[in-house]
Amino acid sequence: MSRMRNVTAAAPSNRRRRLASGALVASQILLLALPAVSASADDTGQPAPDRGTAFMGEGVLANEGIEGVPVETRVVQTKGVDVSSHQGNVAWSTLRKSGVKWAYVKATEGKSYRNPYFAQQYNGSYQNGMIRGAYHFATPDTASGTKQADYFVNHGGGWSKDGKTLPGVLDIEYNPYGSTCYGKTSRQLVSWIRDFLKQYERRTGRDAVIYTSTSWWKQCTGNYSGFAATNPLWIARYASTVGQLPAGWKFHTMWQYTASGPTVGDHDKFNGAPDRVKALANG
Repeated sequence: MSRMRNVTAAAPSNRRRRLASGALVASQILLLALPAVSASADDTGQPAPDRGTAFMGEGVLANEGIEGVPVETRVVQTKGVDVSSHQGNVAWSTLRKSGVKWAYVKATEGKSYRNPYFAQQYNGSYQNGMIRGAYHFATPDTASGTKQADYFVNHGGGWSKDGKTLPGVLDIEYNPYGSTCYGKTSRQLVSWIRDFLKQYERRTGRDAVIYTSTSWWKQCTGNYSGFAATNPLWIARYASTVGQLPAGWKFHTMWQYTASGPTVGDHDKFNGAPDRVKALANG
């Protein structure tokens, strides 16, 4: 999800971010240095970042770029953010005062990475009156969907009906470490996603939210429509409108509409008033 830096304490020095070459950059975006490279490269030929450093929307930004600064719509929208280790210790009280009502925090990636700032970010948002949840960055080429769902639930991705805990999110998007579709066919990826979602529901009693972009979903799942009836959609599109949604979904629940500067995580809107955010938390 998010790729921004710490607002109160220095984030790890090797947590740098990549932006798409030639992308139009909105006023909120900062161009930062490339991350430490690994031995492999992604489909664009760019050096791959270190494992574990992926954030929600990294692949979307690199592959789809930015189309413009978002505009407001007539539908009531509720401001939110998503953060990862790139933010370090977040100043949640400042974000709360700015009107942010909800937040998602990266908990895990694959079946070995845990966000070292998770406790401060997850608990801090809660303590400052936000409704918050956790997300898992999927790497289908490293372990099964079932194993990654278990790892997520075991390390921060659980759910409780306290009115302030949102269901977990499966962040499934462009692979920042290699092949766009993780070396899998559309059928194999759909099966992987299904295994993750089923195991998450078994463990928590909740249907996970799916975070993705329409372009990636079409390319890598064959625009599969089978999850729309049960799993809320968090769409990633850095433009003035949400645009076309993946097959099956009639509407989006959340929209990541732009990446931002170093003071906060990526900007998001919930498609409804604050009471609808709480309704999602309560299940």
